[in-house]
Amino acid sequence: MIDPLTMMHRRDLLAGGAGLGMLGALPGWAQTHGHGLSPRAELHGPDITLTIARQHMMIDGKPYHAIGINGSAPAPLIRLREGQRMRITVVNMLDEESSIHWHGLLLPFQMDGVPGISFPGIPAGGRFTYEFPVVQAGTYWYHSHSGLQEQEGLYGPIVIDPAEPDPITADVEHVVMLSDHSALHPHAIFRRLKLQGGYFNYQKQTIGGLLAGRDQTLKERLRWGAMRMDPSDVSDVTGATYRYLVNGHGPADNWTGLFAAGQRVKLRLVNASAMTIFNVRIPGLTMTVVQADGQPVRPVSVDELQIAVAETYDVIVTPPEPHAYTLVAETWDRSGMARATLAPALGMTAPVPALRPRPLATMKDMGMGGMDHGSACPPEHAAMGHCQPAGQGAAMNHGGMDHRMRDFANAPGLPKTPVVQTVAPMPVDRTGEPPQGLGDVGHRVLTYRDLISRSPSPDRRVPSRALTIHLTGNMERYMWAFDGVKLNAVTAPIPFRLNERVRVTLVNDTMMAHPIHLHGHFFELVTGHGDHAPRKHTVNVAPGGTVTFDLTADAEGDWAFHCHLLYHMHAGMMQVVTVRPDPAQPDPGQPDAEKGGAA
Repeated sequence: MIDPLTMMHRRDLLAGGAGLGMLGALPGWAQTHGHGLSPRAELHGPDITLTIARQHMMIDGKPYHAIGINGSAPAPLIRLREGQRMRITVVNMLDEESSIHWHGLLLPFQMDGVPGISFPGIPAGGRFTYEFPVVQAGTYWYHSHSGLQEQEGLYGPIVIDPAEPDPITADVEHVVMLSDHSALHPHAIFRRLKLQGGYFNYQKQTIGGLLAGRDQTLKERLRWGAMRMDPSDVSDVTGATYRYLVNGHGPADNWTGLFAAGQRVKLRLVNASAMTIFNVRIPGLTMTVVQADGQPVRPVSVDELQIAVAETYDVIVTPPEPHAYTLVAETWDRSGMARATLAPALGMTAPVPALRPRPLATMKDMGMGGMDHGSACPPEHAAMGHCQPAGQGAAMNHGGMDHRMRDFANAPGLPKTPVVQTVAPMPVDRTGEPPQGLGDVGHRVLTYRDLISRSPSPDRRVPSRALTIHLTGNMERYMWAFDGVKLNAVTAPIPFRLNERVRVTLVNDTMMAHPIHLHGHFFELVTGHGDHAPRKHTVNVAPGGTVTFDLTADAEGDWAFHCHLLYHMHAGMMQVVTVRPDPAQPDPGQPDAEKGGAA
């Protein structure tokens, strides 16, 4: 389908910076040994200059409009070392405001890079210098937090080497940055979603699917139709408009990471997409997960993992033979894939598996999981009343239930607003089950409960209070929010007292997963691992599910808190978290552990 509003013309190809003639000379994301990047594409501290400008990028031999940094889209790798102090000057050559947010980095809030919250933004033709200490190690990334520029290519990876040797060693490593790109301007994509939430869903149920038994039965379809719900509406923006990329390369480009047989290869996986959750596997190789969101975890071996938008995972693979292996990053709705190759030499390929059948949402995704499956619940989670212990409600007969109970009019504690279309009547903790669509793949799939921190939690105090936040939305009007209130309608931020310990439960009242990111902090997932709970900065909340984490609010300032699906955030699913000293109380401190997670 050709959109006349965004169709690329010859004059567009001749405009915009260096033009297509320079594309072959750009550093890009080269196919080399080492980090998977050419040396020119790797920037080092302590002083770095980043220049933001419009350009073009080639994807599978075709030119696309983009926004890049230093002539590269995606942006160059920034490699830092724990303990150094950084000075990064960003020059904005766009004709609009821009910004850079350092995703997952702990730094002063004035350096966090969110216009209107932590700094005023970088005006057109202006510049801003970020200065901050590097207090951590691991795999992170950076991106624009202005408008929808992130969708246009304004993102890049960050690798921070530890001050002390990492006990998990590798012979070679590659950054594998996943993303999505479209010929449609991001505001054109958003406009279509506002007109029709399922505009890009080309995988709706058909008569053929009914007759072949691939989709819902007629009874199930009528039941879902009565609720005005579409079980095939898993992803808002799909392969109908997106091209899925590995390090800026499309499937036909076949980005290749090199290795020698028997080497331990570290893959630093980063999901820098705007709207796409990927299911990653390498047929023929086992992946051992050793880091999540830059934080070390006890090694866990899996055949497949789901990486939500804004998450990072470090995995180790050891190819035993000098063969090519295909890295498959299949979209969660199965509408497309990003593809790359691990091989001993350039030009080698391996079979690329076909897309698997797309998943359909279930009653559990509607928030009725506690009535049929009784999802397991961690002991400390159940003790605080945040989920239903395993088995409870498993025998309940929900066949005759009045599904109108999902109407927002029956939602206690939530405002009666258009942003609350549905309410999950029995949400359950789903952190111990494979993500949506991966429950029957026949091999080991990573779950959040598989993640165990390699070191004890830096703060082992019992939370002093609990906070519940509902993730709400209206797909028909394409409105998203926390607790039914969009960012532009919020009269007060979410307040925390400096250094207080809070247990936060996220309740997903929608049929879509939401990767939720809190700036300036790490939090510990409550998944049954006590003092070794995994620390993350982004967590994907399954449809109709809950996620609970313990947070030490040890970073004073104003911080963004939002869904990292770009168009959900743009449509209102974002709030501001403030952390301030409590003048009426002494600093509660952390007597049992070294302070952690501070900005």
